[in-house]
Order: sequence, then structure tokens, then C-alpha cells
Amino acid sequence: MTHMTTEHKPEPDGPAVAAGVRRVQVLSDKVQRHLARLLEVNPTDLSAMEHLLERGPMTASELAGRMEMSTAATTHVIDRLSRAGHVRRAAHPSDRRKVSVEPEPESVERAMTELRPIIAGVVRAASARTPEERAVIASFLDDVAGFYDSLLDEPGR
Repeated sequence: MTHMTTEHKPEPDGPAVAAGVRRVQVLSDKVQRHLARLLEVNPTDLSAMEHLLERGPMTASELAGRMEMSTAATTHVIDRLSRAGHVRRAAHPSDRRKVSVEPEPESVERAMTELRPIIAGVVRAASARTPEERAVIASFLDDVAGFYDSLLDEPGR
């Protein structure tokens, strides 16, 4: 009687999956700090830049809402980013009374130069999975994000 051995990776259990999520969080934080250093901004200013890259131009009050900061504190962030050449203030497209904050194209390109390899790495990792596996991973990540959102929605947090 012959025994056939097949390479089989053990299925990760809940704690192993949680540890994997935590590892990704820690590494993501390190990448954020690295990107902030490269762009010569602090983490708060980088967060503002990320909101502007993700959502496009917005007013200071809209940015303040997204960052969960006061408009006064957000104005200081915008001032620093403007002095560093990362954003500019421009006339709001539909309301003459408002000012829109826009990312500078050169700054966007600098950030994207650093982000493209990261995005490509995630795409490569996803592409190595079957469509069914990607669907499970996407669903799992949505569940984790939903849990995090629910924590932040709790009173006192």
C-alpha cells in the first residue's frame, strides 16, 4: 500500500486570522509613517492629504468633518500643507463665498510614486487567488471594517 502525501497548508484558525489582520495594521501604520517622512509632513497632515486624494477638492469645513477635527485645527493643517506645496486654495466651483482646498498635482504624483508599488503588491496578492477566494477575502475585510465602524459609533468612543 502506498501513501500519497500532498502538500496541505493547515487552515488558519480565528486567532491566526486576527494576528494576520493585526500584522497588516502594524505594517500599514509603518508605511503611513514612511510616506509622511518622504512627503515631509506629519501624520495628521498626511491624513488630510489622503482625504483630498480620495475625495477630491473640498472646503476646509468638509475636510474638518472627514478628519473629525475642528475647523480651526483643520485650517492650521491646510496652512502647513499649503506652505509645503502640497495643497492650494482655490475658488469654490459653485459657491463664490467658499474656498476649495485642492491637492497640488506635483504632490499627488510624489505620493502616487510611493503608493503605486504598494497598490501593485496588493493587486498581485489578490490576483494569485481564485475569484471565489477573492470574494471571501473581500467579504471578510468588509466584515472587519464594519466591526471597526460599529466600535467607533458607540457612545463615548
